Amino acid sequence: MPRLLPLLLAALLALLGAPARAALRVVATVPTLAAISREVVGQAGTVTSLALPRQDPHFVDARPNLALELARADALVLTGLELEVGWLPDLITGSRNAKVQPGAPGYIDASQHVTLLQVPQVQITRAMGDIHPGGNPHYHPDPRAARAIALALAERFAAISPADAAALRANAQAFVGRLDAAMVRWAAAAAPLKGRPVVDFHRSWPYLEDWLGFQIVADIEPKPGVPPTPKHALHVIQLARERGVKLIIQESWYPKTQVVQAIADQVGARVVVLDAQADFQAGQGYIEHVDALVQALLAGVR
Repeated sequence: MPRLLPLLLAALLALLGAPARAALRVVATVPTLAAISREVVGQAGTVTSLALPRQDPHFVDARPNLALELARADALVLTGLELEVGWLPDLITGSRNAKVQPGAPGYIDASQHVTLLQVPQVQITRAMGDIHPGGNPHYHPDPRAARAIALALAERFAAISPADAAALRANAQAFVGRLDAAMVRWAAAAAPLKGRPVVDFHRSWPYLEDWLGFQIVADIEPKPGVPPTPKHALHVIQLARERGVKLIIQESWYPKTQVVQAIADQVGARVVVLDAQADFQAGQGYIEHVDALVQALLAGVR
């Protein structure tokens, strides 16, 4: 009987199976980064977003439940460029999770993998408004940025979860393949946008502008984060008339104010409200998100 005991134990372990590996837990600061991360993670783990889809990512309440999300995370994917500087550091500190502290393998600044636009060439002061010294952080809707981020995330996640490395890299390559095909389709569909003069509300769209080829000729905010004054509104109206602007774009996290509508009425332009972030909680993928942006812009110029 004693000789049978090891065999019985081995058989029991085979029946029960090996202990389940812990799934990779990824937390992204904003929904679009969560959508890209989900493409890479696939079945290897879970992805959550700290900010809501129609929430201004500059201003997120650092609630205890968000710190708890970070406390359980293996990786944190952030926009960087100080977009989350007003709320993320408190959450990271409150999480007490060594895996996601700055400098740790699980702290992933996605901006390091993006070709940045609007990088200031002069010394920044608060008088200039909400200027980001490292460059404009609103690169999320640019599929060229998403492509680079997905490939980088695959490598970072693989280092954190080596057992899933092959699956993570395969997921990223599959996403990039679908994204490349979509970019060909978008380039053809968005041809009517090329060269179009556009007025925006906040400087959230330079990467979309650079990719699709429309031209932002004025911001309704006189400085980033500063509400428009009557004098500035008149300046925008005059400039929009001179340039023949027929499209004004605004982020969905801002209310459609009387000032915006008054400018549109004065110049005969259409206001199109865009979701700057993917509706991640509702299951919207990155490609679906960009599809929606392109279609909304095209509807605005028809």
